Amino acid sequence: MNGTKTGWKQKILAGAIEYWTLVVYLSCFFGAFLWYRRLILAEYHISYAHYGLAVLKALVLAKVILIADVFHLGQRFESRPLIVSTLYKTIVFTLWVGVVRVLESAIRGWLDAEGVAGGLEKLIGKGKYEFLAVCLIACLAFIPFFALKELERVLGKGPIRDHFFRGRPAMTSGSSSPGATSSPSPPRVRSRANP
Repeated sequence: MNGTKTGWKQKILAGAIEYWTLVVYLSCFFGAFLWYRRLILAEYHISYAHYGLAVLKALVLAKVILIADVFHLGQRFESRPLIVSTLYKTIVFTLWVGVVRVLESAIRGWLDAEGVAGGLEKLIGKGKYEFLAVCLIACLAFIPFFALKELERVLGKGPIRDHFFRGRPAMTSGSSSPGATSSPSPPRVRSRANP
């Protein structure tokens, strides 16, 4: 019974760490997008102060990604080369970003008393370029994210994290990677001089 409690605690802790890591990662990307928007609007003396949206979007999207992962969404090509599974997951989860954005517009329209249709009409009419930009930013954010996740899946989390967050052994001169030994040089061939 005690081992079961420890197992559940470890799963909850691992899930929380994965969730908050994803939230921080996505917040950085969405925050960069919002800062870009703010700086462009500042050029025209228009104030923009919706910085909490980046964190809110990251909180929601991280949860959506983890739920989709539980249902094995995006795991179709995991037996193929890593680039294929990385790009597949990037596309699938970018589509999820689009779905979440459409739902967000519908809910915003409903809350603003415009109705769901009004929110969607506003998205199609005025916000289609923003919608495409958010999907593009998410796609670009997901490529390195899923590449690292796929490497962790194949190589294990330990080696990847060790290389990123811990020191590596010093390289010796003449070796191309840590721990590599230099190969012996080929024997020299002496030429005979003709008498």
